[in-house]
Amino acid sequence: MCADEGAGVALTAVRGAPAGHDLPMHMLIYALVEASTADAALAAGKGVFDNLVGVDRHSNAVFDYYVTFDESSTVAGQSRWGERPTAAPVDSEAGQELLGDGWETTKSAFERNLQTVKDALDELSDEEIMRDKDLARCAFQRVGAAKGPEIALYEEHGCGIRDRTQLDRLLDESDNLWIVPADVHF
Repeated sequence: MCADEGAGVALTAVRGAPAGHDLPMHMLIYALVEASTADAALAAGKGVFDNLVGVDRHSNAVFDYYVTFDESSTVAGQSRWGERPTAAPVDSEAGQELLGDGWETTKSAFERNLQTVKDALDELSDEEIMRDKDLARCAFQRVGAAKGPEIALYEEHGCGIRDRTQLDRLLDESDNLWIVPADVHF
């Protein structure tokens, strides 16, 4: 199981957000699920996303809501991000593109937040960090996030994929891995 964490505060732009939005509240996330068909993958992906928005009373919501790419919405999904497959085998061209986007989003968020932490350690006193000057403590929390706006890839149980070794192990261990995108609001 993964650690339960809140979404925290997302203060940086999310890659691919519409132009003109300084503080986007939408991002694309992806569920990596075992399935034999696109319909089964979509159903499993929705189960992951349900967990992340707190549909089950035992789950810890880190996003407000989600829209998958089989749904119609005027503010999310295809209307915000354009056409995306509802589900794609990871080893397909579309699946590789979605996987690359998801990993790059996670990696970029980590690197950006890690640099903020390093700068805070170099430039701020302990007292300033304790007072959260320049949102230093927020950056510390975001570096350690296991779920929420800093993580774009999730495995079948709703745990965030936080490092490349974890992702590679998941890719190596599965013969029928699909990727399901969703637009989430946080």
